[in-house]
Amino acid sequence: MNILVIGGGGREHTIAWKIRQNPDVKNIYCIPGNAGIATIAECHNLNAGDFPTLAAFVEEKNIDFTIVGPEQPLVNGIVDFFRSRNYPIFGPNQEAAQMEGSKIFSKRLMAKYGIPTAAFAEFDDPAAAIGYLKSLPNQPIVVKADGLAAGKGSVVCKDTEGALTAVDEMMNQRIFDLAGSKIVIEECMTGEEVSLFILTDGSDYVALTPAQDFKRALDNDLGKNTGGMGSYSPTPFLTDELRRESIRKVVEPTLSALQSEGIDYTGVLYCGLMLTPNGPSVIEYNCRFGDPETQVVLPLLNSDLLEIAQAVERREVGKLKIDINPGHAASVVMASGGYPEKYETGKTITGLPENRDDLIVFHAGTKLIDDQIVTSGGRVLAVTALSRHNLKAATEKAYEALADIKFEDAHFRTDIARRAWHI
Repeated sequence: MNILVIGGGGREHTIAWKIRQNPDVKNIYCIPGNAGIATIAECHNLNAGDFPTLAAFVEEKNIDFTIVGPEQPLVNGIVDFFRSRNYPIFGPNQEAAQMEGSKIFSKRLMAKYGIPTAAFAEFDDPAAAIGYLKSLPNQPIVVKADGLAAGKGSVVCKDTEGALTAVDEMMNQRIFDLAGSKIVIEECMTGEEVSLFILTDGSDYVALTPAQDFKRALDNDLGKNTGGMGSYSPTPFLTDELRRESIRKVVEPTLSALQSEGIDYTGVLYCGLMLTPNGPSVIEYNCRFGDPETQVVLPLLNSDLLEIAQAVERREVGKLKIDINPGHAASVVMASGGYPEKYETGKTITGLPENRDDLIVFHAGTKLIDDQIVTSGGRVLAVTALSRHNLKAATEKAYEALADIKFEDAHFRTDIARRAWHI
């Protein structure tokens, strides 16, 4: 088989790495890919948003199946475009991808069907949003851009002043472009955040190992929001009991709500949950694998990813029995100096270890120039380690390997997964 992976980050490297394990896969192509993906796939620097160009590529390379990594092509309708040409593809269609593409859409759905989430109000006028904030007590509050903002559109504000600033930046200064033309203001929930990944064909589903990621740039959850600075799986905070409750109160009602609305949802349904004192509550939905959670969830999946994705596309998830590795995985992101704000690229990377069964370096912002791997993005790579014994061993193994990897101004968090070691 010839497989196409859309995307060029750590998530897509992990997907390609997992697909490469299928003995029936002859060629993997990736658009646009990165230096790490290029070691296991043929990368092409094409525009992933240019669907006619992608269609021509599918025809030229005789692609049998496509997996879409990032959210933007899904929200823009790549699945609809491919299906109209009878190209097999994994992911939700444009209507279904609104679950991530519009915070207002997903919040309205949850409110209509009684799915637990934070109380909220929506605005398309900055003056109305400011007036609403001033009517509230001075307390922590969350301001979210309605549209896609590369994982940075949710701002947790410690007080009214911070929330007013967030509204101004999103709606007036347009720091997230049109994504911030509409916003959601919601109560600030407290508890542990966890990520639950569901693979569904619209009716049946399977759940992968739950994970926890770390969005803040600095240790102790300080600094600005990022796309994610590390992750681990499974998370002890989502106990078996809480996992069952999450399935019962969030996952199954969400799938039922989508069916009731006539929305055909296939692919990954990512449920970002807050484990509040009153139980699991939805922070957000994503319509694809998370990044960097994919870098720990897929290495713990013993089952074949391509077979699962094809079962989703064929509406045969009910026939699946997936096998999960009972071990632990931890992943630490190395980022460019200055990320998530201004940073430089083109820094030479040295000390990369050889991948092995219990240690994999997944590339994100890298490219190959004159036989040298150099940085090309904010999040540069993720070092993922596995342990059959415990999370502490996996985490220490990841940091031990990371210590040998060097590039100018690199930075990373030193506390990934540590608070879960002894739970």
